[in-house]
Amino acid sequence: MQNKLKIINDPVHGFIKIPHEILFDIIEHPYFQRLRRIGQTGLLNLIFPGATHTRFHHALGAMHLMFMALETLKQKGVKISEEEEKGAMLAILMHDIGHGPFSHALESMLMDDWHHEKLSLLLMNRLNDEFNGELSCAIEMFQGKYHRKFFNQLISSQLDVDRLDYLKRDSFFTGVSEGSINTQRIISMMNVCDEGELVIDAKGVYSIENFLTARMFMYWQVYYHKTSALAEFLLVKILERAKLLVSQGIDLPATENLKYFLHRGKSAATDEDVERFTQLDDNDIIQAMKNWQNAEDMILSYWCKCVIQRNLPKTIISSHPFEPGFIEEKIKNVNEFFGIDNGSELVHEIKRKLLPYDTEKQPIYLLQKNGKKIRLDESEDQLLSGLMVNKTTRYILTFPRNISHIIS
Repeated sequence: MQNKLKIINDPVHGFIKIPHEILFDIIEHPYFQRLRRIGQTGLLNLIFPGATHTRFHHALGAMHLMFMALETLKQKGVKISEEEEKGAMLAILMHDIGHGPFSHALESMLMDDWHHEKLSLLLMNRLNDEFNGELSCAIEMFQGKYHRKFFNQLISSQLDVDRLDYLKRDSFFTGVSEGSINTQRIISMMNVCDEGELVIDAKGVYSIENFLTARMFMYWQVYYHKTSALAEFLLVKILERAKLLVSQGIDLPATENLKYFLHRGKSAATDEDVERFTQLDDNDIIQAMKNWQNAEDMILSYWCKCVIQRNLPKTIISSHPFEPGFIEEKIKNVNEFFGIDNGSELVHEIKRKLLPYDTEKQPIYLLQKNGKKIRLDESEDQLLSGLMVNKTTRYILTFPRNISHIIS
């Protein structure tokens, strides 16, 4: 009989245990193994060369942190059954199973309005049928329907194990130390109050503030870095352009499954859609972009060369929208330089906004020694949380690098 209680060596967390056989069975399933071929951070490795880690890495790390969190809560007297432990670990293990190629960038391009969480749930239900209902508890927790609220909060909230893992992991692989957080300290401060809600012991206030500021820095320094925002934007424009050309009857070389989605119109997802989607990964898109560098369509060819050859367009970042006249000037120069009349296709304003801490949507609560809970931003001990409740917006203007020398 095969030993399924494995130990995995992870560069971020060290040794990760697989304490239940069903976890191993899910990890071995083709739906989950596909995550080895889906990058965790899209094209971020064009800016931070070390960022080549995958969704597979992240899902295992999040499962490990869930196990640690449940162990902490048990030690504090919270009753958690083996069935609940399995459910929570399965839910976080599968939370990203519906991610498509290059993760967030293309999720609405291939299957219209199908957010990865919707696809994750659909795939979970399929796996539940395959494993004779063993995932039912996990699915309830994932959807927030389970009667004990803290399980869903550990899976998806402003302080969940998903965020704890991706911040520490992305910080490690990008080399951006500002994102590094002490996951063990934060997890050791977790608790559950009488209403079955996840709270943080009040003495952990500064660890939580450090977590929130680390996340804010990672967004502006890494995820929303002007070049990474541009790279993600280019992926979307490439797929958009390819779908447009295909709709005009132009044949573009692509793998069979990608070609299927390029031709797919707007309609409800069918079984074939889902089956083909689970065959897609980053490699399909990379192969297509390599081929499309030679496309007759100048726009598609230009964008693909930008990504594959890493000869990215010029970007300017601002805290205010760019003046329409300034943008028009760029379009005029692009038209003149390339001898085209659709230069507006190559000049774009990209917008990125971030609310570091939302006081309305699932606020973080601190548990005081007297047993009462208080919102993080209302705590007398907080130093930074009150400064992170305002939304920040940045505007990025992108245009071909070729024309930068002819513009003022």
